[in-house]
Amino acid sequence: MRALTESDVRAAFINATDDELRMIEMPHDFLLVDWDFHDFLAWRDPASSKRGCILVQSGDEVIGVVVRASDPGRSRNGMCNICHTMQPGSQVALFTARKTGEAGRRGDGVGTYICADLSCHDNVRLAHPLAPNEIRAAGQVDMRLDGTRRRMEGFVARVQQDTD
Repeated sequence: MRALTESDVRAAFINATDDELRMIEMPHDFLLVDWDFHDFLAWRDPASSKRGCILVQSGDEVIGVVVRASDPGRSRNGMCNICHTMQPGSQVALFTARKTGEAGRRGDGVGTYICADLSCHDNVRLAHPLAPNEIRAAGQVDMRLDGTRRRMEGFVARVQQDTD
């Protein structure tokens, strides 16, 4: 992902109101982000426990989406639809995003289950524990990285789709 300034980030959001743009806080470690390492950047807004932000790069353009989290609190385990990581129910939440354009003005949105702390980028880099006598396949982590990036880009693309 290309390096971004705070003003670049704010300009990238496609489904945020002017009020939301003013209120969004950058992650605490924003100045330390290793942009070359990130396929996308996602964080929970430190100023609002329910708001999250997602940035993906599509070609030369960076697209940002503001999402809202439900209360996790489920007792069953759940799987993140982005990184495909099984998590305890309290660590997976339904995130919804208002669509862009006329559909968004009507109140239409899209949603999916994502790691509650939006840490998919890091979770997918953790190797799964191996069973005894199991050998890790070459390229397994790379496939997980590519799939996670594609699924996050797909979620952002669904926010952009107009349902008319």
